[in-house]
Amino acid sequence: MSDQLPTALLVEATLTPLNGRGIFYYITNKGNHASGVIMLKLSDTKGQCSLLIQQRDLEGVMGWMHVLGEEVVEEQKADDYIRRAIARDPDIWVIEIEDPDRHNPFEGNIIG
Repeated sequence: MSDQLPTALLVEATLTPLNGRGIFYYITNKGNHASGVIMLKLSDTKGQCSLLIQQRDLEGVMGWMHVLGEEVVEEQKADDYIRRAIARDPDIWVIEIEDPDRHNPFEGNIIG
């Protein structure tokens, strides 16, 4: 992930190609244009999802962390967490992506 691109441009550049692949996404909370943190809800078609948030590793490299400590969670549990996260930080970007493989289209490794 580029630390130089404003978040809004990073989101647009990463998500636009998904349209051509038939992968649906929804930006449910637009955060700070320049520097908002991104949270991803990657949903399959069976009510399960992965909930990831941008996080830096010990060397300062941007990656992704499973928010609830589990790779796969029930959708309701993820939705409850997202509501609380937006209440705490309205500048957070929340993006829901419907993909049977729950693939993260953004660059960066899973941390932890």
